[in-house]
Amino acid sequence: MPIDDFPDQTYLIDSRGLGERLGAVTLIDLRPAEDFSLGHIEGSRHLDIYGVSLNDSSEAPLKAFLPIFRTLFGARGVSLDTPVVIYDHETGERAARAVWLLAVLGHPDVRILDGGTQAWTATGNGLVRLTDAPPAADPVSAPPTPPPFRGTPNPELLATRFDVHQAIDDEQSVIVDVRRASEHLGTERRARRAGTIPGAVHIFWRDHLDEKGALRPADEIRDLYASRGVTPDKTIVPFCHGGYRSANTFLALKSLGYPRVQNYVGSWAEWGNRDDSQIIVPNAPG
Repeated sequence: MPIDDFPDQTYLIDSRGLGERLGAVTLIDLRPAEDFSLGHIEGSRHLDIYGVSLNDSSEAPLKAFLPIFRTLFGARGVSLDTPVVIYDHETGERAARAVWLLAVLGHPDVRILDGGTQAWTATGNGLVRLTDAPPAADPVSAPPTPPPFRGTPNPELLATRFDVHQAIDDEQSVIVDVRRASEHLGTERRARRAGTIPGAVHIFWRDHLDEKGALRPADEIRDLYASRGVTPDKTIVPFCHGGYRSANTFLALKSLGYPRVQNYVGSWAEWGNRDDSQIIVPNAPG
């Protein structure tokens, strides 16, 4: 789906746009390593951060968590002066979380490839395979490790559990549970406690994607969220289990022009494993 109808394309790029800028961006492939080896967009660097999550969003752990990604992105050549395009096999949760993290760390131009490699190949573009590994570099002449990425952080794009506690009773905030219905209803347990956050609106994250895994037309996505009271005049706090699927919702809403969206970094992996979290089980007796 072309992205021209989205009012804010800060975090979006389509296959046509990437093709026009291919030599002028840093490309990062967030798919599993085996997918990257079988075929990737030429010039891409691989990064898999799927297992790097945070289950305590208080100040000290958060300050230790974010620098990990400064190092990982820096090692892939990410710098402030070059735009970054991150992709998955679709407009997926892995790529979305990486885009969101890099935006939180302060990169001014980081985008997700809408539709991912599926859209890229569907428009006639090819993928390249990894060739045989080159000879090991001479340690004396090997280039130094790139420095960590340095930018001015954007903490307003991130929510901690303290922000979520405040949002529960705030009429100007809407918490969005983007997990599967079974997780939301508490019939699927992925943490010590099951259920959802009081007042949370349930909108499954894939509901704003089409059958090819790309963003649906902007008007359809806008109507979907507005019908559940998720409107641009509110502060929106999406969450999932580890901040991946909710990062995808973050990108969709920001692309619609929603000014205040904060992805809950710890999500249910934090909230559902704490005794002090407010939890409800929808439709449960009592």
